[in-house]
Amino acid sequence: MKYMHRIMRYGNIILLTLLLQQCTYSQQPKQLKSNNMDTTKKENNPVYSRSDTSPVDLPNEQWKKILPQDIYQVARGKGTERPGSSSFEHSKEVGTYYCAVCGNALFHSDTKFESGCGWPSFYEPISKGSIIYLPDHTYGMERTEVECGRCKSHLGHVFNDGPPPTGLRYCINGVVLDFGKAKDAEKKYNEEKKN
Repeated sequence: MKYMHRIMRYGNIILLTLLLQQCTYSQQPKQLKSNNMDTTKKENNPVYSRSDTSPVDLPNEQWKKILPQDIYQVARGKGTERPGSSSFEHSKEVGTYYCAVCGNALFHSDTKFESGCGWPSFYEPISKGSIIYLPDHTYGMERTEVECGRCKSHLGHVFNDGPPPTGLRYCINGVVLDFGKAKDAEKKYNEEKKN
């Protein structure tokens, strides 16, 4: 009986380990660290726009041709990047975080906070329409998935353990985020105003 109990315990540990591996999409850190406004990922993306808010509805076959593999796996395959691998996790830059898939504005940097969870965390999206909320029952858990309100790409999950004023923690995969510095946005605005 003692022997059988040991086998069951080790079997459960192995099963849990395999389930957790399936939950996390392992990527090479080199690929993830390069997601600091690399404009090459937008060159072949005809729908990427920081000003167009119209819905984007493309089949996954089309997205697979447009998006880099690391972004596609998380955004369209509902994967998860390795915790601690995003250059955005500890960023203190002032600006706006956008969907790396379509350019939709998602979060202001002043709503970002250090949660210690391993992914960039925010307590409030830019607008109600910038995020879509879906129930997620995968892996035997009860969670709320968040998708981009424009292209319906997987971003991460939202939890009820965040700071005031919302009490929410939007735990977002950094690979599906782009960032625009506030000074860059001001410069672009002033240039457009002159024309």
